[in-house]
Amino acid sequence: MTPQDLVIRMLPPFAGWLALAALALPGGSPLRGAAVVVFLTAGPGAALVGLCGPALRARSARGPVERRDPGFVRHSDLLERMMLAVFVSIAAVMIVATVLIATHTFSAQRVLLALTLLTTLAAFCPRLRASPPSRTRKGSAL
Repeated sequence: MTPQDLVIRMLPPFAGWLALAALALPGGSPLRGAAVVVFLTAGPGAALVGLCGPALRARSARGPVERRDPGFVRHSDLLERMMLAVFVSIAAVMIVATVLIATHTFSAQRVLLALTLLTTLAAFCPRLRASPPSRTRKGSAL
């Protein structure tokens, strides 16, 4: 792992710990709100999608028949990972908040702390490898 990969891998947990530190700012502070919103929108999802990064890159997007944009595959894969990170983050926020509501222990600080710990754990986990393509015969039916 290169130092650049390590920095990129540690950005989501750092954003989470920064959002937790921002809770010390006054309640109406725009900086506090921005730090929390940015982390909750993309942090947990970026760490969890990063776990599946090699598996997602194994099968790239297929471009249109006419090759007008030579960078279509790269741009399409990047957009897919970004949108997946946002949606996984929102899902993680909803699941953690629902669990805390169900156990009657809900507070914004607990949601943020739980997601920061999840993000930190996901950043330290080893990446999933892509499975080899299945070997089925051309004429065989599934």
